[in-house]
Amino acid sequence: MALTFSDLHTEQGVKSVEEHLAGKTYISGDQLSVDDVKVYAAVSEKPSDAFPNASRWYDCVASHLAKSFPGKAVGVSIGGSAAAPPAQAEAPASAVAEDDDDDMDLFGDETEEEKKAAEEREATKKDTKKPKESGKSSVLMEVKPWDDETDMKKLEECVRAVEMPGLLWGASKLVPVGYGIKKLTIMLTIVDDLVSPDNLIEDYLTSEPNNEYIQSVDIVAFNKI
Repeated sequence: MALTFSDLHTEQGVKSVEEHLAGKTYISGDQLSVDDVKVYAAVSEKPSDAFPNASRWYDCVASHLAKSFPGKAVGVSIGGSAAAPPAQAEAPASAVAEDDDDDMDLFGDETEEEKKAAEEREATKKDTKKPKESGKSSVLMEVKPWDDETDMKKLEECVRAVEMPGLLWGASKLVPVGYGIKKLTIMLTIVDDLVSPDNLIEDYLTSEPNNEYIQSVDIVAFNKI
């Protein structure tokens, strides 16, 4: 049975997550799933110590997402407070860059989750011999700016301005990366026969005029509904 949470930006909404997680590690099942990512994206900030179950779960999901960014975080200012670099996001010493090259890759290598999502999309493309009913998929994208001077509000407006049949934008969240840069994580639901995630990225999100704000877009999770 599908779970329903509402008003997760409020204390009452976080309380519902706290009660649901009593005796549980994840939102559904015994492994991290797209359900966890959806709820995580809708929660505006880490729950306080008054919600120990939700706070522990939030840190767990954050640590999985942080694996996409192996560089050592130094802490950035968010809303007037400094965000401490999570221990889970620290990379081995051998992986830390020693130079200040302006062209360094702040976003890390492709993760296993991204590779799996890409393989699933390729398999879906190749399976064209058998007729099948149109289905839907839930996708989590990471939209990355050019630098710390990019207007992230304008960036999100560009993303949500993309409209087409079968595309529904969902919850979004700004996540610190490092060096003053933030990325936009955003959920979307697509009708498989109408929307191709790859075409959405190449023909709309990273093409003119949106590429004035958007450097690149990666698919972090891709799940059939």
